[in-house]
Amino acid sequence: MRTFLAPLSAGFVTVLVGFTSSAAIVFQAAAAAGATAAQISSWIWALGLAMGLTCIGLSLRYRAPVVTAWSTPGAALLVTALAGVSLEQATGAFLFSALLILLAGLTRGFERVLDRIPPGIASAMLAGVLVRFGMEVFVAMGQRFVLVFSMFLAYLLARRLLPRYAVIIVLALGTALAALQGQLDFSLLRLELASPVFTAPEFDLRVLVGVGIPLFVVTMSSQNVPGVAVLRASGYAKVPVSPVIAWTGLVNLLLAPFGCYAINLAAITAAICSGREAHEDPAKRYWASVFAGCFYLLVGLFGATVGALFAAFPRELVLALAGLALFGTIGAGLATAMKDESQREPALITFLVTASGLTLGGVGSAFWGVVAGALALALLRPLGRA
Repeated sequence: MRTFLAPLSAGFVTVLVGFTSSAAIVFQAAAAAGATAAQISSWIWALGLAMGLTCIGLSLRYRAPVVTAWSTPGAALLVTALAGVSLEQATGAFLFSALLILLAGLTRGFERVLDRIPPGIASAMLAGVLVRFGMEVFVAMGQRFVLVFSMFLAYLLARRLLPRYAVIIVLALGTALAALQGQLDFSLLRLELASPVFTAPEFDLRVLVGVGIPLFVVTMSSQNVPGVAVLRASGYAKVPVSPVIAWTGLVNLLLAPFGCYAINLAAITAAICSGREAHEDPAKRYWASVFAGCFYLLVGLFGATVGALFAAFPRELVLALAGLALFGTIGAGLATAMKDESQREPALITFLVTASGLTLGGVGSAFWGVVAGALALALLRPLGRA
């Protein structure tokens, strides 16, 4: 039982952080398409089922912490892109985007592009994606000092005395302190099963081009690129990228009519499952993503109930928990990024662009960080040889 305690905790933290940090955006996206309350519940059912099945299936298949998530930037895109679009037309766009993701995996085109990214640039991008979560620990500390400072102190002491259980201890202490301070709000908690609602797709060329293609581009560039970087930077480079991408596209395709707009490889939450807090033995960290998949299935089955449960935690507790759980991964990413002196400056540029949150053309900073780093590498390499 003790063997599974750390990965169980990491899996719970993964889902807690993933759900509380972006569920509101998913609800907004569904509402933008004119979804009813029942249809919004179906979206959560479909997304939870898709993430649960892919997390469990892919992690067990490859014995690696393969974590999937709904596309948060994709949901943000949909909030504005679905204005004036019917739910049936939106569903057609979801199917089209999922088909493109499936083809990207089957043709291996996406993997061939990623193989050309140097490890230092990929690690710098990973650190840039995660660094804001590390900084949020201290931002949250300024808002709820007693709660977050206690969690921070507990983390440091646990890293020294019981490193394997550091995140568990921080989670338990934070929950207990929040309860004592009356900061846990269970007023909206109710037991309610989610039910799938099928929406027949309607294929409108304008919507396919205006919504489906941008959703595909944003999901691949802003989510799958850093998701692969997490796996490789964490020592799981042997996980075949193309089959994993293809499976996410296939599951997305099957569940799109029920509201699964886009799923992809996770980056931020995947780092929680692939770090030392998930298990001291890297070969056993995949259990953390398996447990995360089980929690995602619960999210799907009890959408409203689980949503209210996660919403009961104070925002500062969730931010602090995520940041503390990612400290080790951020440090490892920076160390790898800066190790090769010939790539140090391009890696630094990648890190800074990614951490800046720059968005151009609806594509997030992770993609532009890699572009900036590759450009710097190409321009500075001849000077270094001179």
